[in-house]
Order: sequence, then structure tokens, then C-alpha cells
Amino acid sequence: MSLHRYNCLMSTNQLSYPSAPTGNQVDNYHGTPVADPYRWLEDVDAPETLAWVKAQNELTFNYLEQIPRRKQLRKRLTELWDYARAMTIYHRGNRYFQFRNSGLQNQDVMYVMDNPTSTGCILLDPNMLSNDGTSALNTWSISDDGNWLAYAISKSGSDWVEWQIRNVESKEDLPETLEWSKFSGATWAHDHTGFYYCRYAAPAEGEEYQEANYNQAIYFHCLNTAQTDDALVYARPDQPEWGFGPEISNDGTYLAISVSQGTDTRNRFFYKNLETNGDVIELIPDLEATYSFIGNDGPLFYFQTDREAPKSRMIAIDITRPELPNWRTLIPEAGDTLEAVTIINNQFVAIYLHDAHELLKCFSLDGNLLGEIKLPTLGSVTYGYGSTLAGRREDKEMFYLFHSFVHPVTVFRYDFENGKSEEIFKPSIQFDFTPYITRQVFVTSKDGTKVPMFLIHHTDLKLNGQNPTLLYGYGGFNISQTPVFAASRLAWLDMGGVYAVAVLRGGGEYGEDWHKGGMIQNKQNVFDDFIACAEWLVTKKITSNSKLAIEGRSNGGLLVGACMTQRPDLFGACIPIVGVMDMLRFHKFTIGWAWVSDYGCSDKPDEFKTLYAYSPYHNLKPGAKYPPTLVTTGDHDDRVVPGHSFKFAARLQACQAGEAPTLIRIQTKAGHGPGKPTAILIEELADVYAFLAKSLGIV
Repeated sequence: MSLHRYNCLMSTNQLSYPSAPTGNQVDNYHGTPVADPYRWLEDVDAPETLAWVKAQNELTFNYLEQIPRRKQLRKRLTELWDYARAMTIYHRGNRYFQFRNSGLQNQDVMYVMDNPTSTGCILLDPNMLSNDGTSALNTWSISDDGNWLAYAISKSGSDWVEWQIRNVESKEDLPETLEWSKFSGATWAHDHTGFYYCRYAAPAEGEEYQEANYNQAIYFHCLNTAQTDDALVYARPDQPEWGFGPEISNDGTYLAISVSQGTDTRNRFFYKNLETNGDVIELIPDLEATYSFIGNDGPLFYFQTDREAPKSRMIAIDITRPELPNWRTLIPEAGDTLEAVTIINNQFVAIYLHDAHELLKCFSLDGNLLGEIKLPTLGSVTYGYGSTLAGRREDKEMFYLFHSFVHPVTVFRYDFENGKSEEIFKPSIQFDFTPYITRQVFVTSKDGTKVPMFLIHHTDLKLNGQNPTLLYGYGGFNISQTPVFAASRLAWLDMGGVYAVAVLRGGGEYGEDWHKGGMIQNKQNVFDDFIACAEWLVTKKITSNSKLAIEGRSNGGLLVGACMTQRPDLFGACIPIVGVMDMLRFHKFTIGWAWVSDYGCSDKPDEFKTLYAYSPYHNLKPGAKYPPTLVTTGDHDDRVVPGHSFKFAARLQACQAGEAPTLIRIQTKAGHGPGKPTAILIEELADVYAFLAKSLGIV
């Protein structure tokens, strides 16, 4: 393939796009030839790719700079973001720990306090790790006595982390650094001499952000020793796709090991008796359901599982009598989905999903309902990717977060003795929430399935079809879309916009059956659900095609890409963010192989046909008119490698026959999203909203 100079441009009626030469790469999939003309863009560090990235960013930022509202949006987003906020509170030993942000700090800061309402002092400030805020805290673990903090730092958005260990009393780090860890937490030994964590072998030089990640292993690190001295605890070279989630039982006796395979929600479960230093026992050796270890009373292990219960239940397994007939149900499956369980105050505290918003209920350890913890309104107690219920088995109090679309993240303390919640911290934001409402509607999808959708808008909404509307969706990997707060969305409401969140199949809102309804051969259901929600918004005159934008991130970026290629007439603008766009090759990069459980794989003939039918990159059609599109990605994304977005954008620009702009914004020194500094987030969001303002005609 010959690559031409980058001053050669491809012209449309409005914009001249940087030349993206087409190669002659053609792959044969089970007898079907498939062209991949932009394969060269997968090599993200090649000089030709770097030149293309530079030229694309110059075009995109020049276009965005011409939008008058852009500066105003950046200013307004900065105002909205500039408020003091706090996260949940964790109790360890005689200390309390909390993350806070004064407003515009790039990364949240960890504080340590003597009591939950004191000011405390800074324990860890990730903002001091790099000048530009691109080094971020990825995960952390505090020892049970509250004396040690293990923390993992990610650089430039990479999933790779480096572990450090801090003495809580002295605020000083131990000399050792642990490398080549990814998708791992840390769980402390009961004697606090060290912790268990997972890592991979070092990748080949130059392949750190592309090489497939196989053969994760569990190690034990002893404090004040080099990583080379870490003890290998468990590895399975015969099962390179297995990943491990080690956890110390509350009594310190067992190392509980959740064994995952890719992103399959099902898992195996093994354990090791640490007191006897026995072999690893395969308690649940088959991949047939999900088993979340909740805790134990001696040999009695508690699990949350969806075995014979798509909406999940609680069971008890006596490991001295582990045969299936001896398993006991403690909390049976209910009409609502059991999302998560933890043991606090010697009882189960359970999060349930009711039509995609969350409820809190308490049960005794033998499964009797003790009552419900009332929440302020329709909303969520989870935040990010996990529960914010904070408390230990012996604690008499629990800390949790509550938030919703127009209810900022608020910290509560729940007292188990009097059964009351107390507001510990509520932020003050420069925004009047009074005239905005959240409501839920149910949309009929193509096959008759009822799909929930949240709508957030001004109380004076006029049904005239003229309201700019931003529809968001995800639909995959058993991840639930619940009412969450984001200050950035307030700027959209400021602009007179309606914000809509579609609750699509593939997620976990209604249990495993709902998840399976959007997996592999059923993936088209997810796109049909999203399209049905978009059509409902137009039919009900909330908006119109020219005023409707869609947005999604990662798997949601795939959602946007698939829907805009299937129904380019339906949308006024599209924002696919770090999307999975090449469904035939995603499994060949970094952790992409792990997504086969949700997507299927082009190596299999029947699954190839399904993937090829909706793969966004492959379904762009020359001569079609596509809506205004702003693709966004990060040049260091080692989860959904940027080649996905690069190839999609290049082909989209080549196929575009209409006058609508099709641009790509490539953030340098950035990854998949987690840990991205506040300053970069504000710039990125201002650009997205400015693009939407121009595309949808918002004055």
C-alpha cells in the first residue's frame, strides 16, 4: 500500500478531510471476502497514523473553534463543576477514610479522619503525581487495622497500574513498586503483613498498549520486599483466559477466589484455607452461573447467585458438605432484581433494582426480611461501577451515597440501632434544580418488549417537536443504567435540552434473562430498543429527527455506530465515544478477547454473520448521507484500542455523501475514560456540546 502525503485532501461540500489512503487488505471469513481498507490505522504509533491523527485534530479543532457557543459552554461547565463534593466514608480500625474534591481538582483526594464528620488530613493526593493530572488513582485497599494503604496508579488513562504502599500514620510510601498489574484489586492478609493481588507477565517492549492480555496470576506481596520476591499463590497456564478476583474472608481463614473468563458474567469459585496452607479447592468448577462471595461463618459460605434465579438470590453452601443437594436458599428470587449484597451489622444489606432504580433492604443472616431503608426519591446508591455501601460486619453504622439525575451525590450515615439515615454531606451547586423533573416511560420495542426510558426536562416542556434532545444508551455486559448524577448534564439542561436514558436489553436491570436478550445472536435487540426509544421521542413530539442526538461510550459507542449506520435518517447528530467499531477484529487486541462472551467471535461462522451484519465499520455505505458525527477517542486507550475509532472515522469520511460534518476528536495522553483529569473532561464536554449546539441548531 502506498501512503500519500497528508497535504492531499478529500473534499466534500463543507469540509476537506485529511487523506486516508485505502489499502488492499481483504480477509476471508468462512468463504466471505471482507475488505479492510484502513487496516494501517490499527498501528497507532506508525508515522503515517500519527500524521493522520495530527491532521484530523487540526481539522476538528479548527471546526470547533468557529462555534461561538464553545467558549461560553466551557465557562459554564467550569462553573457547574466547581463545587465541593465528597464520596462515601470507609471505617478501618480507629480511622475513617473519604475521597473529596474542592471543585476543579483534576483527581479526587483521599482524606483520613478520626471520626466521620471531622475535617481530617490528606492521606493521598493524586494531583501531585503528575503536572498535567494524567496520572490517576485506579484502585486502592486499606488494611483492616487502618494502618496501611495499597494504591494503584494509572498513567495517561492506561489500564496498566503500578502499586505503591503508604503508611497511614507517617504518610510515607514503602520503597517497592509493583508493576504489570491490570484488572486487579488488593486484599490484605489478616495479620496486615502484606496483600494478595493479580498481575501479568511483562509485555513485549513496544507492545504495552496492544498485546493481548492472557495468563493472569495471583501473587502475595510482603511489605518491605521487592516485587521479585512476591510469592506465586495461584496460576493456571492451562487456562490462559482465566482471570482472578482474590478476597480474604472476614475471619481471615480463607482466600476466596472468583474465577472469571473474559467478561462472561458467570464465574467459577475456588478457595484456599490459609490456616492450613492447603491446596486451592474448586468448590464451583463449572462456568454455569454467577457466584458472588458475600462472607462466611466458619465453613458456611454465603453467595449471591443467579443459578436457577435470573433475578438472583442468596444461598449458603457448607464447604464440609458441598454437594448441590445440601445448598440452602436464604433469600429467594423476587420480582425485583437483586443487584448486590454486603454484610454490615451482622445482617445482609441488599440493593434491589426496581424498574432500573434502586432500593435498599435488610435481611437477617437466615434470610428474614428486617425492613427497607427509605431513600430520598427515585435514584441510585451505586456510583461508578460498584456499590457505595460502606461498612464492616462488626460495624453498627453504614455509610452510603445517594444520587439521581437532578439530585447531587449526597453522603448518608445509617444507624442500625435506631433505623435512621442522617445526611452527612450534601453539595451546593450553582444550579436551580427546582424547575426540572425526572420521569420514567416505557417504550414498545420492535418485538413487543417494553423498554424503560428516563426523561429529564424542564417542567414547562412544550410538545412541539422542537426540543433538542440527547438520548444516551449502553446495553451490554450486564451493566445497569440507573439514575445517576453528572454536573456536566446540567449544562445540557441549561441549553434547553431534554436528556433521555434508554434502559436497553443487554444490561442487568431485569436480571440475566434481560442481559441474554442483548447478547451475541440477540445483539440486534439492543439496537432495536434504542431505535424504538428514538422514534418514541419523535412520535410524542418531544423532539424531531433534526433535533435528536444520540450518545454512547465504549459498548455504547458501538450502539451509536450501529444505529447511525442502520438508521442515518433518524438522528440529527451522533456522538460515539471510545466505541467498539470493528466487530470482526476486536478480540485481537489487549483485553478484547474477553468480550467474546457478550458479542460472539468472527472465528465462528454463525457468529461472524451476526457480527458482520451490524459491525459499524463494515456497514458504512459509500454515497450515503450520514448525520453530523463527532467520534471521540484517546490515543492511549488500551481497552478499546483507538484503531476502532480511527478506522471508523476514516471510512465514514470517505462514505459521506451529505454536507454534514463527520469529525474525530483524539485526546492525547488519554485512555478509555477512568481517571481522566477534570480540566480535560471540561474541554472535551464543551467541544461535544458545542458540536451538538451547531448540529441541532441550538441558538
